[in-house]
Amino acid sequence: MSKDVEKTEYGTGTWDTPPSDEDYTLEEILAEYGSSRQQKIMEEVERETAPAEPDTPKAPAPEQPSAPKPTETAPSPTPKSAMALWEERIAAAALEQDGEAPFADDSDPEEEPRTDDGPEPEATRFLSLEELVGTTVGAVMEEHHETLLKPKWGLFSRKRQEETEQLYDSMEAPEESVKPLTEAESIGEEPELSEVASEEREAYKSRHRSLGFAFFTALVPIAAMAAEQYGVTVPFWTGDRQIQGVAMLACLLIELVLCWHVPVYAIRKLSEKRCVSALLVSLAVVAAAVDCALWLLVPGRGEALPYTAAAGLALCFAQWGISRESRGSYDSFRLASLDDHPPYLVTETPRGACKQRGDLRGFYTTAMRDDYASRLQTVFLPVIFMAALVFAGLTSLGRGHGIDFLRNWSVILTAGATCSLPLCWSLPWSRLTRRQQKSGCAVAGWDGAARVGKRRGMILTDTDLFPPGTIRLNGVKVYGEELGKVSAYAAAAARAAGCGLERVFEGLAVGENAPRETAQDLSFYEQGGFGCTIHGESVLLGTASFLRKQDVRLPSNINLKTGIFLAIDHQLAAVFAVKYEASENVDYALRTLHRSRITPILAVRDPNITPALLKRKFYKKIKVEYPQLTDRVALSEAEEDRGLPRALLLREGLLPYAEAVVGSRRLRTAVRRATWLSLAGSAAGVLLTAYLVSLGKFDLLTPLSLTVFLLLWTLPVLLMSDWTGRY
Repeated sequence: MSKDVEKTEYGTGTWDTPPSDEDYTLEEILAEYGSSRQQKIMEEVERETAPAEPDTPKAPAPEQPSAPKPTETAPSPTPKSAMALWEERIAAAALEQDGEAPFADDSDPEEEPRTDDGPEPEATRFLSLEELVGTTVGAVMEEHHETLLKPKWGLFSRKRQEETEQLYDSMEAPEESVKPLTEAESIGEEPELSEVASEEREAYKSRHRSLGFAFFTALVPIAAMAAEQYGVTVPFWTGDRQIQGVAMLACLLIELVLCWHVPVYAIRKLSEKRCVSALLVSLAVVAAAVDCALWLLVPGRGEALPYTAAAGLALCFAQWGISRESRGSYDSFRLASLDDHPPYLVTETPRGACKQRGDLRGFYTTAMRDDYASRLQTVFLPVIFMAALVFAGLTSLGRGHGIDFLRNWSVILTAGATCSLPLCWSLPWSRLTRRQQKSGCAVAGWDGAARVGKRRGMILTDTDLFPPGTIRLNGVKVYGEELGKVSAYAAAAARAAGCGLERVFEGLAVGENAPRETAQDLSFYEQGGFGCTIHGESVLLGTASFLRKQDVRLPSNINLKTGIFLAIDHQLAAVFAVKYEASENVDYALRTLHRSRITPILAVRDPNITPALLKRKFYKKIKVEYPQLTDRVALSEAEEDRGLPRALLLREGLLPYAEAVVGSRRLRTAVRRATWLSLAGSAAGVLLTAYLVSLGKFDLLTPLSLTVFLLLWTLPVLLMSDWTGRY
């Protein structure tokens, strides 16, 4: 170190050049920071790296002939060793200031030292002193979150320079915005539909097996009370209170054993956070059974008969409902499992139902979602339950007759549970699946039916209205061209346009051994045709009015309503006489759509298929929607998408497609109406029974009258369930 540098006093000198343009030595940096510890380190570095004095020779080291002496790496005064030692000392000093031990040597003590004959280590990049000090001190400050060296005004008072050039790419992956999963991506693994169908079949058999005997048991006390109501004396029943109580309690317990699936079903739904009518029915049965036992054992209970007959009948209807639900699911899954790759599926679009090609993925997930009835019951039945509990407490405990609590609660709760609530979804569902398994279509539960039948629209394409075999070629007239060429050109244009005439022209071209041509630059025209380019020739294919509007001269003696004209370079080349035949299945399907008020949307590309042609060939009162050309092309392309299956079609033709859409629409309407009507009946039953109980009118509110009330509210649901399958 020079004396001039050591005696320099900072802060009093003047600068000849700006601080940013000067070069600084290590002594100036240490002097600026004013740290004695760093000065000591620098002095030790210089002392160890300084060369030995010539007048003080070193004594030779003793030799050891027994073992070769490993070559020691002496400290070299080169800039490289000094830099490495300086960096190590600086890091150790920074850690010692924080109370930590310096880094230990990473070398293995048992490792044999490297000799000079070994390969040289890779050259490292030389760092400037300013970079070395900055990186070392900065790393320590970031690690311990405290300032080790306080900056001073003077040498380092200038602003920190910012890097304007990126030397390397960051290894950190860019943060990607989390996108919500779509419905298709959220579907996990699904079980085999055949296994699900087998489980539903076993559930149906188990639930349906004891249903007949349960209904018979429920009708025994009802028949006895009805006979006694009309003045008929029933042996061992009339006038004997003990026999009546024992018989009613025995019948109710037998029904509970036979219909044990109802409380199990209610508990399973409750574990899924769903409150259904089966839970209220089960509680009403328990309340009625305990009340009947008290009526037999406690004389102060009163003369009114227990309501075990009405509760038992509601239990049987609940068992019937869950059995029909299993039956409908079995029919749906069994039909869906017949083909792992069904020909078509039905999905929803903003305009209406659409037939597409796809697979079974998503059918099980859609079918297992909660139905509309259970969703509404989860919302309203807790209110019904609390209302029944409050009314029972007010009419019994509120008047000091606590023994009448179970009687009042059982009658109000039975009226609130009703016999129709368990049937709102199950009966229409099983009725629809029974019909659709004959027509070759299967709907994916309530969610699939609700999505398909939400809109009164149904997209139809060329093959839906005129399936293969219904379009025939009656004749061809050629003008100045060969038949093989015009047939090949017509087939290429129809193929490129996706028109239903492709099959007709392909057959003609194959019969003429014409080569397969490829059309380019396809264009659709609103006037009723399309154009393309084949081998550099302009080709127009469409109706007579279309060619006339394209300035193509046509013979005046040609009068074909469904003729197709071909022009090459704006010259008439051929006339095809095409005949469209109506199919009975298509006609029946269109009539079904008309009765159900579902509008067919024509997404056709055949210029001849228009509303006028459909009225001539099919039902004259049919009403269709004929969109603009761009909409028709877009809707027809939707058939090539891959949506989730809301319904499956296992047969060709329009009839299964129409039955799936119409059935879904009717199921959706019937379930919604039945559910709201049953909830209205439940609310009316709770209010009416609570009012009669508060007045003590048990002569009007008899078990027989309550049973009749429940059956009357069930009748509309039975009618709407039958209406679901009649279309």
